[in-house]
Amino acid sequence: MFKKHFMHQKMMTKVLIALLPILLMAIYQFGWRVVLLLAVVLVAGSAAELFVMQQIQKDKVKLTEACFVTCALFTLSLPPATPIWVAVVGIVFGIVFAKAAFGGFGYNIFNPALVARCFVYVAFPTHLTYNWTEPFRGFPAGLTAFSGGVDMLTHATPMIGMKAGGELPPLSDLFFGLTSGSLGETSALLILLAAIYLIWTKTASWKIMVSTVASAGILTTIFYLTGVTPTPPQYMLLSGGLLYAAVFMATDPVSAPKGEEAKWIFGVMIGSFAVIIRRFSLFTEGIMFAILIANALTPLLERNIREWKNKAAAKAKAAVAAQGKEEAAR
Repeated sequence: MFKKHFMHQKMMTKVLIALLPILLMAIYQFGWRVVLLLAVVLVAGSAAELFVMQQIQKDKVKLTEACFVTCALFTLSLPPATPIWVAVVGIVFGIVFAKAAFGGFGYNIFNPALVARCFVYVAFPTHLTYNWTEPFRGFPAGLTAFSGGVDMLTHATPMIGMKAGGELPPLSDLFFGLTSGSLGETSALLILLAAIYLIWTKTASWKIMVSTVASAGILTTIFYLTGVTPTPPQYMLLSGGLLYAAVFMATDPVSAPKGEEAKWIFGVMIGSFAVIIRRFSLFTEGIMFAILIANALTPLLERNIREWKNKAAAKAKAAVAAQGKEEAAR
């Protein structure tokens, strides 16, 4: 009975497997409220997709596993203390306007999880820019707690602190996940391990991951060496959700480009845009806006590359034909 109303997708299952250690780390850091937040988002997102797609298709609609991935990615992109009602509003907006409105899975040009995150960030900025929760430290940490509580609130993530010119946290804290931040972005180690798994199982494009991180690192290094920014590049790469977004958001198989050349350019655009937005705008969420901008440019990018290839092929064909005529004339 369940199979009649649910579409299993092997690729999405692998993404969920890659997210599982990150989810467990979030529970360890911030308590079991993470599970409640995820459960509510899953229910709200699934209900929104089923209801809206039923209105659009007017026939039997199946819930896709991609919806679960969207809900998980969105939840792990939120701060630990995000109110549940804010998360519900965000996921419903993302599912309805970034996915269902385009025709459902396979037709959306924007990553639904990022659209949901962006909507919440713009509509309810207080909940996503202030009152960040300090993670538990030492075993059993958050495994015996529901949430951090009011007495554990801080007013800056590493990214926000660096943007304001504050003290830099130890690199080891950023690498292992001992800092405040969104639920899924704090542990660079687990994100890198997830990236290896996704690449090994051919689930996500390594070209997009590498080009995104490399371009961000190169541009940040240039800014650092020329005095444009006082923050060393390693801190910029390990904070602000850049790795999390590069591994899980930028590589979305629907909204990312399909061509191999386009994947490299797509990643370079994301990494460059993220650094520029971080440095020269009021927003610290550079990677989120960078991916959405690149998503919007993807159809144009792929069309131009396709036209360039066609012209190059036609030119090569004409050259071969001309050479053949010369040889025949001799």
